[in-house]
Amino acid sequence: MTISRSFSTPTFHNPARRKWTAMATAALLTAGVAVSTVAYAQEDKKTFALVQINQQALFFNQMNEGAQQAADAAGAELVIFNANNDSAAQNSAVETYITEGVDGIIVVAIDVNGIMPAVEQADAAGIPVVAVDAILPDEGPQKAQVGVDNAQAGADMAAYVNEYAASNGGLQLGVVGALNSFIQNVRKDGFLDALDNVEVVSTVDGQNVQDIALSAAENLMTANPTMNAIYATGEPALLGAIAAVESQGRQDDVTVFGWDLTAQAVDGIDAGYVEAVVQQSPAGMGAAAVDALIALTAGNDVETQIDVPITIVTKDNVDDFRTTFK
Repeated sequence: MTISRSFSTPTFHNPARRKWTAMATAALLTAGVAVSTVAYAQEDKKTFALVQINQQALFFNQMNEGAQQAADAAGAELVIFNANNDSAAQNSAVETYITEGVDGIIVVAIDVNGIMPAVEQADAAGIPVVAVDAILPDEGPQKAQVGVDNAQAGADMAAYVNEYAASNGGLQLGVVGALNSFIQNVRKDGFLDALDNVEVVSTVDGQNVQDIALSAAENLMTANPTMNAIYATGEPALLGAIAAVESQGRQDDVTVFGWDLTAQAVDGIDAGYVEAVVQQSPAGMGAAAVDALIALTAGNDVETQIDVPITIVTKDNVDDFRTTFK
């Protein structure tokens, strides 16, 4: 389920707030920012905003679902902004939500440094910010960071790959990354730093876009014909790598490792050429972020680091996840 509603003008009991919301929405439109969801709560409800990266990736849609379920359970209103991979649009959205006076903001940042002026503006306005997945600078005023330990998870995957390589006569491995993504660079570096006796032939940039990752992975295999493994740092990179392996008919001699299950990844595990995938709990992240805002707006403290565990999915445990992708 993609949580994205078209704009409709709600009815408010307070005329001043009605004017205020209309002005803020106009500001978004004037700035060229697409409004994916602007629907505000009755005055006795908390309103939280989730500023999302995109709504193409299943990962982000699952995060939205978890956040929505937690908001519904708490009787809060959740509005979701789809930045369509545009970091400037994320900044504009945060600034507009500040003007509208939402009670809390969740940020899944594209540019972790570029978003900080907007995060600081929210804090100055008394609006708590919770970061999810992408790690904001430690010195920032955000109240909590929700996500996995990406460097450790990368190292955990490297330990799996090391054991696999030792059992299969070694590996020549290429990386399909997203060099514009801070968090995916952390996953890449944590993985590469923990590899042992694995030859890394090259790293290519999929830019966090599936079609670009597909082309990058195809070029990677063409340039390195003896390469027999790929590590993909996120969902678009993994989807691109899977499609590239299939398009070149390399299922029998290229083994894929990566992040974030999809139906295609499950099919690849069943077929035997996708060996292992780091699976996060995006719905759990979304829910944890909303729960943190609920606590913060009630005057309670929360942990500054809220960890959500990962699972390395292989043929041995894929059945536990299969129904999610049917």
